[in-house]
Amino acid sequence: MTAPAGLRPEAPGMWRVLAVRYASRTGLRGQHFLGHDESSHEPHPTAYFVWVAVSADEVVLVDAGIAADRAAGIPGMTGLGSPVALLARVGIAPADVGWTVLTHLHYDHTGTVAELPATRYVVQQSEWDYWHGPWARRITRERWLCSDDDLAHLGGARGAGRLQLVDGDAEVLPGLSVHLVGGHTAGMQVVRLRTAAGSVVLASDASHFYENLETDRPAPILHCTTGVHGAFDRVRELADGPELIVPGHDPAVLDRYPELAGLPGSGIVSIA
Repeated sequence: MTAPAGLRPEAPGMWRVLAVRYASRTGLRGQHFLGHDESSHEPHPTAYFVWVAVSADEVVLVDAGIAADRAAGIPGMTGLGSPVALLARVGIAPADVGWTVLTHLHYDHTGTVAELPATRYVVQQSEWDYWHGPWARRITRERWLCSDDDLAHLGGARGAGRLQLVDGDAEVLPGLSVHLVGGHTAGMQVVRLRTAAGSVVLASDASHFYENLETDRPAPILHCTTGVHGAFDRVRELADGPELIVPGHDPAVLDRYPELAGLPGSGIVSIA
């Protein structure tokens, strides 16, 4: 399963990384930063991304976003389409995605798992165990964030041998590794990729915004506060510089990285 030649790096074990925005929403700062202050009522824009990593012979999707029908029902959200369908803009069909790394199992990161017919999913064992265990059913402030339908699909994939549960840090493919950081969820993981620019870290919701890292301030939706701070530290250790850390929901990603050639205004940028 290979991506179009124009996206593939030539060197083995090297990756090309794209961020694909599929929706946007304007929330409030109080929804995005823990601890209310005088700015909590102020508007705060949010972007929703999936990420595509391409090597010489593999296509990897990092997170699966929100299904288009669910996005349409979220107040204030403007959806651009199914995250998987948007990959067609760069010449990638759903069947081309050989691997899908799910950084965690919140609904806005698993919403199109059923649209990937041939992919193998990668999830942390601790994340899987939490959402299938007794605590998630009782802790209602977290339970609403997980989709039963998406979990059922992943359970079916497990039975078919298409779900890889990893325990801690692991190299999934040459030059692509996952790292357990926790904090935001019980088994939150980040993805590290070897690129021509250095080691890129897709932080996803380990840091929703650049500001979370820059001010050491967590988001209010979390599993463990100390774990979030530890995740901040780990993300910095893994990346070859702050410019190679990619947060999960920051619209500034679209300003800090160049648009993919030939696709102006598409919401697709080249990280490295």
